[in-house]
Amino acid sequence: MDPIRWGILSTGNIANQFAKGLQVLDDAELVAVGSRSQSSADEFAKKYDIPHSHGSYEALANDPDVDVIYIGSPHSHHHEHMMLCLNGGKHILCEKAFTLTAAEAEECINLAQEKGLFLMEAMWTRFLPGIVKLREWLADGKLGKVEYFRSEFSFHGTFNPEHRLWNPELGGGALLDLGVYNVAMASMVLGVPDSVDSHILKAPTGVDRQTTMFFKYDDGAAATLMCSFTANTPMQALIIGDKGWARIEHRFYEGKQITRQIHGQDAEVFEVPYESTGYQHEAAEVMACIRAGKLESDIMPLDETLALMKLMDGVRHQWGISYPVEQQG
Repeated sequence: MDPIRWGILSTGNIANQFAKGLQVLDDAELVAVGSRSQSSADEFAKKYDIPHSHGSYEALANDPDVDVIYIGSPHSHHHEHMMLCLNGGKHILCEKAFTLTAAEAEECINLAQEKGLFLMEAMWTRFLPGIVKLREWLADGKLGKVEYFRSEFSFHGTFNPEHRLWNPELGGGALLDLGVYNVAMASMVLGVPDSVDSHILKAPTGVDRQTTMFFKYDDGAAATLMCSFTANTPMQALIIGDKGWARIEHRFYEGKQITRQIHGQDAEVFEVPYESTGYQHEAAEVMACIRAGKLESDIMPLDETLALMKLMDGVRHQWGISYPVEQQG
């Protein structure tokens, strides 16, 4: 089986994490990296023994030796970079948040489908061994009918109006940076909600520094989600069903430890470590889909990505938060 040839767009921290994860996959070959500067690309290429280093994203998008590109740039640039790479004929795995807005997401999805190219949001959590185990429990009805989900993702961040987390020009705010994890996890457990209530606290720059969401479902289920730059919290996720409960412990998005208690039984703790950085699991899904000729993943489908982008648009707009790209539109 010929390896699938990867390119990485950007050389930041998350691109490094992805490159390290990719190294443990025998059927993946990291052949190219693209950066805004040649020196940065060269340094990254030397670090990971990558044969092609490009001093522009355009050069990476048009590299004939690349099959699929991982986009690890800030989400304020995801739309631009996806359109560039799709027009270069490349399959794409794009970091979350997928785009700034649902309109941008829809444009990228439509182009990928028109060109017959694979596209997936890099929701790495969904493919980690612990979360795969949790998905199996849910599918098998181990917890019964799930009636409630709760998660929080918060850390203490010092206000800096120039930093991407606080800058509306760069898609700042807790919702798109952190809340996307909460929203995607709730969707995995309960599906896309039928209605959403929310409350937001704003930073001086106008972005959300804390967002609380309450999801309601027509079958009676509910979810409470919180994301913020206010305090360092345990970052847990709790799932309650009519047969028992499961709690993903500290840093739920890593899924390394899960406590489960079934009615009438003692609580069990499941330790689920993974090799390297864990990013290889989403890459393996991408490659399996590409080899099967699929244009999207059944585990992280594009209609779910689009629905969740629309949901987050609605939460922001309810509180008068918009990004410059929306104001220009």
